[in-house]
Amino acid sequence: MTAFMTSRTIMRSFGIKSVVTSLALLLAALILSSVAFAQNPPPLRVRGTIEKVDGQTLTVKARDGTEYTVKLADNARVTAMVKATLADIKPGSFIGVTGMPQPDGTQKAIGLNIFMDSQRGVVPARFTPWDREPGSTMTNADVQSTVAGVDGQTMTVKYTDGEKKIIVPPNTPVVAFTPGSAGDLKPGAQFIIIAATKNADGTLSAPGINVGRDGAAPPM
Repeated sequence: MTAFMTSRTIMRSFGIKSVVTSLALLLAALILSSVAFAQNPPPLRVRGTIEKVDGQTLTVKARDGTEYTVKLADNARVTAMVKATLADIKPGSFIGVTGMPQPDGTQKAIGLNIFMDSQRGVVPARFTPWDREPGSTMTNADVQSTVAGVDGQTMTVKYTDGEKKIIVPPNTPVVAFTPGSAGDLKPGAQFIIIAATKNADGTLSAPGINVGRDGAAPPM
């Protein structure tokens, strides 16, 4: 009996130690994850207007009124956005659709952007949550078909692992991406930075910027 109890006690003790060890390892992993998150915060998406340009440093005002100093990388990619129309979107076009989910499963477009051919395969073709408006989405996909209707156009677009039916109301803003240059970075131009990093001093660093040309505004 004593031997049985001793064995059971040992097993119970071993089990408790295993649980304690597992919990300790889990806690350590969570702490390390928190530290890593603090040291490497997720990229910021910033939309707004350029206020001032000083070489590779921009003073910008975000759409919520916050003023930022943005330090562009020395080899920063500048992509211009020019005004376009629905007529520029054809079957085979690679586009980005900023949309709002509808009860019937369709997406109602609130903005469209036409990618350059060189961006195909670089920009991921996918459907993902977006932050232009609460609950908005982004669909980067190839246009399969487009049909004109009474309430606008209906497009079917296909991405890597699915497809979406897009309702495009009249007057939906459309822009096309085109190669840009430092000359496009000027006060008053509207922009979107997809992946900015916030520095310890509060400034932002960015590897690239998408900027409107001739009054074009980012619809995404």
